[in-house]
Amino acid sequence: MSYAVSGALQAAIYAQLLGDGALGALVGSNIFDALPQGSLPSLYVSIGPETAQEASDVSGAGAWHDFTVSVVTDNAGFQSAKDTAGAVSDALVGADLTLSRGRLVGLWFRKAKATRETGGLRRIDLTFRARVEDDLAA
Repeated sequence: MSYAVSGALQAAIYAQLLGDGALGALVGSNIFDALPQGSLPSLYVSIGPETAQEASDVSGAGAWHDFTVSVVTDNAGFQSAKDTAGAVSDALVGADLTLSRGRLVGLWFRKAKATRETGGLRRIDLTFRARVEDDLAA
């Protein structure tokens, strides 16, 4: 296994989300891989936790990466969060991401969970799975 592709995968996911016109129309540039200090926007997207598992085979090193992208809003109801979550999914599922290291084999939606949080926040956590290969691993 190689975890070395993880940073390249996250950077490509971030760039894909930031560059997506439909998502940008909903949240502007409020797409984060680390939350900013101070007050947060009313609606934003955040790249969250990740787990990785061995997926090497005779062709080389690889891994499965399950990662979460969260949509958070203080808007009443879930509609704006669901519209934004749909745009996140559209931007990522089947995307042909170019990584600075390794290669993306595929990217799939796994599940989503919508919750109400304290303070009136609405949150949707979307889980995606990416299969990567590392062309530099021995």
